[in-house]
Amino acid sequence: MEHDNELNLMQDVIDDIDSSMTNVKVGDVVKGKVISITDKEIIVNIGYITDGIVKKSEITKACNLNIKDIFEINDEIDVYVLKMRDEDGNVLLSKIEADKILRWNKLKSNFENGTYIKVTVNEIVKGGVIAYLNDIRAFIPASQLSAKYVDDLKEFVGKDLEVKIIEFDEEKNRVILSRKEVEKIEIERKRKKFLNIIKAGQKVKGKVDKLTKFGAFVDLGGIDGLIHISELSWNRVKNPGDVVSVGDEVEVYVLNVDREKSKVSLSLKDVQDNPWDEIDKKYSIGDIVRGKVVKLIDIGAFVQIEYGIEGLVHISEMSNENIAKPTDVVKIGDAVSVKILNIDKNRKRLSLSIKDAAGNLEEDYNKYTDKEEGFSLREIFRNMDIK
Repeated sequence: MEHDNELNLMQDVIDDIDSSMTNVKVGDVVKGKVISITDKEIIVNIGYITDGIVKKSEITKACNLNIKDIFEINDEIDVYVLKMRDEDGNVLLSKIEADKILRWNKLKSNFENGTYIKVTVNEIVKGGVIAYLNDIRAFIPASQLSAKYVDDLKEFVGKDLEVKIIEFDEEKNRVILSRKEVEKIEIERKRKKFLNIIKAGQKVKGKVDKLTKFGAFVDLGGIDGLIHISELSWNRVKNPGDVVSVGDEVEVYVLNVDREKSKVSLSLKDVQDNPWDEIDKKYSIGDIVRGKVVKLIDIGAFVQIEYGIEGLVHISEMSNENIAKPTDVVKIGDAVSVKILNIDKNRKRLSLSIKDAAGNLEEDYNKYTDKEEGFSLREIFRNMDIK
């Protein structure tokens, strides 16, 4: 009876020991504490009945690295169970494999949660660039490097980027990253913030980002705004590139903000220097002034009389004779005299006449005739090119 009690007590002790031991099997990643360090290996207590051994080859691939420079006694580390019992009855462990598994697990978690990570671009390959997440090779396609067009991949080599994992396949060692997805979210956040504070009438600074035939887009730091070609200058503009270039720093006026459509209309014309503000002080109906033909249309010609101010000479005001088209009388670039028929300051419109200006000059010239010499001032001025 006493013998049976001793056996039961021993079994209880064994059960207690077993229950306190970690349930370990090959392929597990477990935590352990470093209890011994030599030049060739470290001994790790993993809570199992026997301690585990991590040989140097399973700690680092660098042969000249001293293990004692990496670990200290009582360090807690993650290890991978390679073998439960070697020829000496020890559990064989790997630090390299544990780190690899944990890195892949972390990347998987980042992928599933959409977490941003930081990487450094290492090299250029066909179609994009390569970055390394420790020893895991990741690919960033050229189309995913930026929300804007990328002209030269070389500018990204050595650059740190915040990226998002957009494709993940551990079995194929495939990791695809995107900086573009991060930028798009940043742009959207800045856009909303910008739209909440910007107002029509404000003067803001930006950088010319893109030119089109109808105007220039300006990056305002949170959203692109459009300067329509008609708002680039008080003068008539044929090509936006004649006024601004991509990369130019400009100060612009906000004309309109459409928050629903996320559109901002801008003007490069300084409202303080509007030449139309003083037009009624400088010109009067009936004045004859010199100008230059800047545009021809079917019904007439536009003549610029000074910077930013031009008016229409209707085809009926071009000549006393019947003409079929404006080019029968003038061409673009011609210097002409015109009479101001009407001034509409609010609508920024002038009505001009070439034939009336010629008629007035004719009358003025005829007043002055040198009867003794037999010539008139009208004949002299007709032979002069008045610019």
